[in-house]
Amino acid sequence: MRIGVIGTGRIGTLHANTLSRHREVGSLILTDADAARAQGLAHRLGETAAPGVEEIFRWGVDAVVITTATSAHAELIGRAARSGLPVFCEKPIALDLPGSLTAIAEVEAAGTVLQMGFQRRFDAGYTGAREAVRSGRLGRLHTVRALTSDQAPPDAAWLPLSGGLYRDTLIHDFDVLRWVTGREVTDVYAAGSDAGPRMFREAGDVDTAAALLTLDDGTLATLTATRMNGAGYDVRMELAGERDQIVVGLDDRTPIASTEPTGPPAADKPWPGFLERFGPAYEAELNAFVEVVRGERANPCDGREALQALRIAEACELSRRERRPVHLAEIAGGSPPPFA
Repeated sequence: MRIGVIGTGRIGTLHANTLSRHREVGSLILTDADAARAQGLAHRLGETAAPGVEEIFRWGVDAVVITTATSAHAELIGRAARSGLPVFCEKPIALDLPGSLTAIAEVEAAGTVLQMGFQRRFDAGYTGAREAVRSGRLGRLHTVRALTSDQAPPDAAWLPLSGGLYRDTLIHDFDVLRWVTGREVTDVYAAGSDAGPRMFREAGDVDTAAALLTLDDGTLATLTATRMNGAGYDVRMELAGERDQIVVGLDDRTPIASTEPTGPPAADKPWPGFLERFGPAYEAELNAFVEVVRGERANPCDGREALQALRIAEACELSRRERRPVHLAEIAGGSPPPFA
């Protein structure tokens, strides 16, 4: 199997390393807007670098992995679909609903595969939480509390391209909330704060956000995110039911300290970022993609699934901007797919 990797930044480099080691992948073709970066990575891995995207398709590959800037995702997904190629793409499909719907339509018209990169679906902690909920261990689920906190903010130049905190960061929480609980979000109420560095205000973004979501069975979920968590990278989900309560993301590297006299000590080596925290999950999702391409398993996260997470992000952004509750029915995109 020959796979083209478009984009060799942090995630692209991680994915290229995973695929280069995979026993079912014979070779890779790498390309990037920064040609020297792609050539350097290709040299280190013993793979081939291409001058540009055109060569990826002209030289011939069996599948494509897209890890470029989000603004290029939809066009590249469509290009691959028209070429009859299965695609793995980092989230989101596009920064808006029309772009996402167009790309999904091209994939569905071509009858090809689009697997989206929501790596938390492959994390052991979230998988265990899903099993606990689905087995009935928690009883009736009544409350979910989730958070994603970055240790340090991104570069100021990247912020206007990110889509904002809801679309870029909390979209992972929106996706995994649906996946773990098996329920749909019906209503949101969101708020954000730009009281931190000026670059967030200049980008029209917020550095901290919170949202209250109501699920279709009445479960309440609170989600928060921040770019300014100096203690370390912190991603958790607490699920409380009538019988039991569990937490994802609580271990000896969780960057939180107790003020109780008998509480656990602060982490000696807190998580610095998402690549370290979710390393095994990133590898697992690429292994799954290879299996999907080989016809050995069903697609674990298609474009329609990713669309639902984006719809929730759009609803939260609308709620924050207009300072009002928003019904998901107000957001275009159609009915969500049924859960397995």
